[in-house]
Amino acid sequence: MAYSGIGGQAVMEGVEMLNGTKGAVAVRLTDGSIHTDTMDINPVPDWVKHTPVVRGVYSFFHSLVVGISSLYKSTSYFEDEDEKQKAEENPAKEKAEMGVSLVISFVLALAIFLYLPMFLSGFVNHFTKAAWVSVLFEGILRIVIFLLYIYFIGLTPDIKRTFMYHGAEHKCINCVEHDLPLTVENVRSSSRFHKRCGTSFIFIVFLISVFLFMFIRTDNMALKILFRLLLMPVIAGISFEFLRLGGRRENRLVNALAKPGLWVQRLTTKEPDDSMIEVGIASVRAVFDPDKFIQDHELQQ
Repeated sequence: MAYSGIGGQAVMEGVEMLNGTKGAVAVRLTDGSIHTDTMDINPVPDWVKHTPVVRGVYSFFHSLVVGISSLYKSTSYFEDEDEKQKAEENPAKEKAEMGVSLVISFVLALAIFLYLPMFLSGFVNHFTKAAWVSVLFEGILRIVIFLLYIYFIGLTPDIKRTFMYHGAEHKCINCVEHDLPLTVENVRSSSRFHKRCGTSFIFIVFLISVFLFMFIRTDNMALKILFRLLLMPVIAGISFEFLRLGGRRENRLVNALAKPGLWVQRLTTKEPDDSMIEVGIASVRAVFDPDKFIQDHELQQ
């Protein structure tokens, strides 16, 4: 398996693909056609690129910004004309509304995945004084809440389709990295699971947070939340290094670390239909030359 360097995410009725300083969002429009937008991505500074953990923190926030931008871009294709006209007439208001919705989403995410498990784990203190037991229980609760959240939102038709596009994204990357021509047939037969997936990243974040949170020794709830928030960039950086190692190396230890994330992808990816695969292929070809990649890899062997 060859490392291609490409990655992406599912968006509304489409796929985003990134390759270095190139980015693309391909969307299946209501008339059945595929619309592809390309974009330039700011390059990672050299000193960041070669600094472990720091590059993970940078990549996490950079991917978050680019991903949210791509998601909003994809939804804009399905707005009615009145909404589009309002956005064009008052772009500042549009950005303000976007900012407010992002802040609300961020606060809700913190409440559900950070505060709620921490609050519920406090009940364990009635049965044991061992701090590590409470932290371990908190981590288990966080994972369970995350899995339940993914499962239930996956039951809605729109999110299910997004998970299918997520599967198309993985299949396209796996097809390329296994030196197969990028065709619908080859993509269809490729795996929908990939070790460099953001789902795997989130799961690794949860696992590492259990270990690091054990070093926070305070009964003050406000300080607990503050220290957890301050540690999140560090956890993201360390998790990125694990994910990076897993995406580039093949050995038992790395594969074992990747397993939980691959299991979770059974929830976050679904088998796509051929029309979704076509969108994924269009997005890949907008940022990457799969034919040249295969030829270059064959010459190296």
